Amino acid sequence: MPQGLSIVIPVYNEEESIPELLEWTLRIIDSEKINAEILLIDDGSTDESWQVILNATKKDLRVIGLRFNRNYGKSAALQTGFDHAKGEIVITMDADLQDNPNEIPELIKIIETQNLHIVSGWKRKRHDPLSKTIPSKFFNWVTGMISGITLHDFNCGLKAYRSEVIKNIHVYGEMHRYIPVIAKWNGFKEIGEKVVEHRARKYGKTKYGMKRFVTGFLDLLSVTFVLRFKKNPMHFFGALGTLSFLSGFLITFWIIVEKLYRQFNYLPRRDVVDQPLFFLALVALIVGTQLFLTGFLAELLIQGTQRKGDYLISEKVNVS
Repeated sequence: MPQGLSIVIPVYNEEESIPELLEWTLRIIDSEKINAEILLIDDGSTDESWQVILNATKKDLRVIGLRFNRNYGKSAALQTGFDHAKGEIVITMDADLQDNPNEIPELIKIIETQNLHIVSGWKRKRHDPLSKTIPSKFFNWVTGMISGITLHDFNCGLKAYRSEVIKNIHVYGEMHRYIPVIAKWNGFKEIGEKVVEHRARKYGKTKYGMKRFVTGFLDLLSVTFVLRFKKNPMHFFGALGTLSFLSGFLITFWIIVEKLYRQFNYLPRRDVVDQPLFFLALVALIVGTQLFLTGFLAELLIQGTQRKGDYLISEKVNVS
């Protein structure tokens, strides 16, 4: 077992489930003799969740409560938990009792014995309606295809991380769904999976609707673009700009050559400005120039803000 374990649990209006979840989790920790802390991050709950958390912290010093002044979202809660976590291994789980705390020892064992950076839960059998499971499967497939990570359930809240992973990534917006993708692009590529139990919701109702699948797809495009091109935006804007500029140039060249050919051979001809292709070429030239300049300016900004800490050193040896 690790020298230290941190369990990070985002909370939003889960006053009924928190006592049972804590009692269950602490029982597992005690039975396995794990040195652990439990961080509960209240994401601006409007019920009595915070009071329940306060009562729990008074009963057991291993329970730590953190509270937002308003609802910022699950990503913000997770990032705050990561910032305050002290364990060598960090496990995240939801507060609604749909994640089973009995999975904790096995997650720890897998991440240690297989030397993985992340172990992600896979809710193979889900207690959710088809309106959630079908879109979820589609987005898992799309995310896997784009990222190259072979996971069945990117959005499962039950995951285990090594501390160096969560201390060197930043989760914002709604990016908690794509933490494995963010981790991979930051060099943490050893990612495994474990089938976990998905329990039916016992209290309250789900906080997620169909809106999250739309925003989830946009978030995937955003995180893919940022992680791939944040260090070299010219590779993206420059390539598109060059392609657009060359297309406009070739069209313009063809129009001019055609007019000269018809003029010298006394063939019928139209004015350049009477041809729709001329305006298409003009737009392509302008757009290409703008895209190239955008990439150039982005490169200048990155050079001016680049810091030494932006690069993670995984090992250092004395070669003298």
